[in-house]
Amino acid sequence: MPRDSLNGVRVIDFSHVLAGPVCSMTLADLGAHVVKIEPPGGEIGRRIGPPWIGGESPAFISVNRNKYSVAIDLKTDAGREAVRRMLLDADVLVENFRPGVMASMGLDFDTLRELNPRLVYCSISAFGQTGANRKRPGVDGVIQAVSGLMSTLGTSSAEPLKVPIPVADMMGGYLASIAILGALHHVRAGGGGQHLDVSLYNATLMLQQIGFAAFFASGREPEKTASAAPYACPNEAFPTQDGWMMVVAYHPERWHALCDVLATPALEADPRFATNDDRVRHRATLHRMLAARFIERTTADWMERLAARDILCAPVATYGDVIETAEYAESGLAQTIDHPVAGPMRTHGFALGPSDRASAPDMPAPLTGQHTLQMLERYGFAESEIAGLLNAGVIRVSCAPRHEDRKVSA
Repeated sequence: MPRDSLNGVRVIDFSHVLAGPVCSMTLADLGAHVVKIEPPGGEIGRRIGPPWIGGESPAFISVNRNKYSVAIDLKTDAGREAVRRMLLDADVLVENFRPGVMASMGLDFDTLRELNPRLVYCSISAFGQTGANRKRPGVDGVIQAVSGLMSTLGTSSAEPLKVPIPVADMMGGYLASIAILGALHHVRAGGGGQHLDVSLYNATLMLQQIGFAAFFASGREPEKTASAAPYACPNEAFPTQDGWMMVVAYHPERWHALCDVLATPALEADPRFATNDDRVRHRATLHRMLAARFIERTTADWMERLAARDILCAPVATYGDVIETAEYAESGLAQTIDHPVAGPMRTHGFALGPSDRASAPDMPAPLTGQHTLQMLERYGFAESEIAGLLNAGVIRVSCAPRHEDRKVSA
């Protein structure tokens, strides 16, 4: 998908922390012009840490590339009127306040639709814009818990586990960007704007579609299977002499090949393990027997032997391992950006760029209000109007430091 697919699309982004910024970053990566509206002190995502680099949050920087920051006080009448003027020429609005907050500022969909009938208005929230839970607060961990995801993780004897990365936020943000692309197509085909209601709860249920399908079919709660796939065996991690590796050999041909490589014909002849269904039912017993063999050799040794028989396998890699691998080097995601305060930073770029040419370099996440004057001018504000907002304290301007003055620290 070309990086200029959304060239000419104007996005006004009121979102903060994670799900909303992930959504708007995806649109920016696809070529949309994204203006990030922040309070004068910056959005709260800037304060997520540790770690810190020169006082800047790597978490914030990771989800706010390719955007322009306008710092404006929406608690003032002048600030709200300024963003309403910007929205006259916008194609998309993204917000993830608690339901009702945008309406309290006169920036709700019904009000703005009167000003801009073609506006695609995307609201991201914990539990959606309607229903009894609409104003119920919910962050990623809460959503992982209430959606059932935490009940499926780990082993039967372990305490509840959470996916360490904010998977509900990330999933919600990416799904919101997909919804926006569909709505933009509708508008370009001659339709009107839409109010998109994206909830993190729904997004996390969608993430578990296969798990719920099994539950609906069987009526049984999913078994906690640690690294294993509940529907296939063997399809799990085993300890080796020097680490762990993932082995996937549940197809009949690969199950035969695995027994051959392990020199365990008795396993293949055992009726408990004759089919994938049988092996799933007797997973614990089979796991112990396989683990006793895998522990005899190193991960590299097993990788070579299994790969030679087309048995799917991989070492269980740490982040430090990952960045040293050929797969990582060939992924095309690794890049270094030059942040105006944090300095050179390793990060990941856009995963969906065109295959026939190199992507344009990314802009680092902006400083709070770094583009306030430039963006207001772009949206038609006169120099005298901008000066009036600045003198009244409605807007804030931040200037990137000179390179030689930049503070860089670990």
